[in-house]
Amino acid sequence: MTEDEGLPFDPKMLDRMANVCIKFGLNLQHGQDLIITSTVESLPLVRRIVEEAYRAGAGVVTTLLSDEEISLAKYRYGNEESFDRAPEWIFKGMAEAFGNNTARLAISADNPMLLSEQDPEKVSRLGKAMSIASKPAMERITNFETNWNIVSYPGSKWAKQVFPKLSEEEAIRKLAEVIFSASRINGSDPISDLRAHHENLKKRQEWLNGYSFSSLHYTGPGTDLTIGLADGHAWKGGASMAKNGIICSPNIPTEEVFTTPHANRVDGFVKATKPLVHRGTIIEGIEVCFEKGKIVKASASKGEEVFLQLLDTDNGSRRLGEVALVPHSSPISQSGVLFYNTLYDENAACHIALGQCYSKCFIEDISSNPKAIENSGGNSSMIHVDWMIGSEELDIDGITREGEIVPIFRKGEWVEDISIP
Repeated sequence: MTEDEGLPFDPKMLDRMANVCIKFGLNLQHGQDLIITSTVESLPLVRRIVEEAYRAGAGVVTTLLSDEEISLAKYRYGNEESFDRAPEWIFKGMAEAFGNNTARLAISADNPMLLSEQDPEKVSRLGKAMSIASKPAMERITNFETNWNIVSYPGSKWAKQVFPKLSEEEAIRKLAEVIFSASRINGSDPISDLRAHHENLKKRQEWLNGYSFSSLHYTGPGTDLTIGLADGHAWKGGASMAKNGIICSPNIPTEEVFTTPHANRVDGFVKATKPLVHRGTIIEGIEVCFEKGKIVKASASKGEEVFLQLLDTDNGSRRLGEVALVPHSSPISQSGVLFYNTLYDENAACHIALGQCYSKCFIEDISSNPKAIENSGGNSSMIHVDWMIGSEELDIDGITREGEIVPIFRKGEWVEDISIP
């Protein structure tokens, strides 16, 4: 039996995904190198992407694969000091590669509950060590110095978490169907479909940029929050140009337009509308209170200890680094599926992110000037963790510098005046 014969879904969809990854998601250029990170389980897709990359004229394609049992071995047998260390040399090499125009592709298929039975303190310590070690590489990505893309593969443990009542084979098949649909690769011309969708996202961001709002005001059940926006902020969404001059689409799927909030101008309270899965822990019922940009009070009905540890990661982890708008009618939201995967769940609802800001979200290119980013209100942190606050009951108003109030969302949807055909 071949590898493809063992798949519980049409393997031709993986061919489509690989084609979209290289030609649209990454827009890989002739002679450009590529680094792919993935789980071993995703090899059927990895192999196709590597083949597609070389057909497109790639230089050197390097794959870095992770394995669930190998990851767990450290928790089972590793010594204490190993949880405060991470392989810095790998991330330094990746940072150098990204700085030299190497593209980056990540395939998400991980078991969201992989670390759920491990010691939370060890999980937190290792997570912090990895955040510190990976910062040189991640800064290259958050600064959008090279073209990059993230897509997904229907991993078996992930599928069973999403569809626990189905058999493993049925769960994988169902998750695959949802992934392919949400990624818009199941139509007759996926790349054309994606281009049309991204053009609509571009119109949204242009409308928002035209107002240059000073802040956004959110109201809904358990929420009355004012988020000040960074000075000189710019809304982004969909495909855009990286600093290396290549237009790419970082996330497939994507439904959001997003920008950088001001780290010191967030006040009020907000309640999460979907669970957050962080390092193997499901965190539910998040409620926080902000004062002058900082979370001063926080609770969760489930996973509170892990959430509080996250907030204490560093000086910037209690402040916001991203604010994103997603209508409740987005295809991912309407699927009714909770994915336990941020790439999907964040595209089902408006969300905010704790931690590091996207330095590309400014009108002027200040991404290489940390002081300028700080002076504009951009946050700095070792973490960037999105969590969902949108619902069909959320209203959002934009407030201009002159104090004018402009409706943006009503009942979880874009206001009629800016509807896109």
